[in-house]
Amino acid sequence: MLSEKEIQFLQYWESVRETESMFMRKLIAGLPMAALFGLPIVLSIVVIYFLSPDWFTKISQMAAGSATPILLAVFLFIVSFGYMRKHFKWEMNEQLYQELRKRQQADDAANS
Repeated sequence: MLSEKEIQFLQYWESVRETESMFMRKLIAGLPMAALFGLPIVLSIVVIYFLSPDWFTKISQMAAGSATPILLAVFLFIVSFGYMRKHFKWEMNEQLYQELRKRQQADDAANS
C-alpha cells in the first residue's frame, strides 16, 4: 500500500514530467545552482584582469588577452553543470515514479 506522500508524488510527477523533461527547462532550472559554482571564478578573473592587468600577466605567465578562453571554459562549465544537475534530478524522480507505479499496479492486482 502506498503512503499519502507517495500518492502525492505520483500525482505531481504525472502532471509535470513532460515539461520537466525538456532540454531548455532543465537548462534554465539548473543555471542558478551552477552559477553559484562558476561565478566566483569568473568574478575573481575579471576583477584581477581589470584592476591589475600587469599582475595578472606576471602571475599567469600568459598574455592579458588569454582570459577569454578561461571565461569561455567557465561559461561552458556553468551551462553543462546546470543541465546535468537537473537531468540527474529528473532521472531520479522518473525512477522513483516508475518504482511507485509498479508497486501501485502490484497492489491493485493483489486487491482485485
